[in-house]
Amino acid sequence: MMILNNYLISLNEAKRTSRSKVTRQTKIKRATSQLASVEARKRNDSAYKQMIRYRDLYYKYRAIIHKKYSARVRSKARR
Repeated sequence: MMILNNYLISLNEAKRTSRSKVTRQTKIKRATSQLASVEARKRNDSAYKQMIRYRDLYYKYRAIIHKKYSARVRSKARR
């Protein structure tokens, strides 16, 4: 039973939502950008602060727009 559970967990973890091919270069590129953000946060970089500020504003205004227009476009979404 435990072996089956471990197998199912590993299957779930291995599932990918997109069909894009992950190569060594894409892994390196992704890791580089993630580590750059971590390093900027550690060094208290002003550009990082601006990035976070505008990211938060983006999510704030996106939520406002979704709240305002969701009732109007729901019928289109169901089609």
